[in-house]
Amino acid sequence: MPNTTSAIRRVRRVKQQTAVNRLRKSKYRSTIKQMVGYIASNNMKEARDFLPKFHSRLMKIAKTGTISKKTASRKISRITVKINKSKKK
Repeated sequence: MPNTTSAIRRVRRVKQQTAVNRLRKSKYRSTIKQMVGYIASNNMKEARDFLPKFHSRLMKIAKTGTISKKTASRKISRITVKINKSKKK
């Protein structure tokens, strides 16, 4: 139980921020699932069309610190490589 007024405000702020981070993490996971779904179903046209939006969403979430920028970059890079490999086949 927080004793000081600043601690009380901090608890309120943390609760609010936790909700925001949970929303961002959920959006991150659903974006990745959507892209992986396109690749798994061999729907490369959809995957290529979704790639800029995928990149944008991941970097927006990484910018806030919910996930690290390195993690977002790694995901984007690996997905892009998969799409480019399928293009060559």
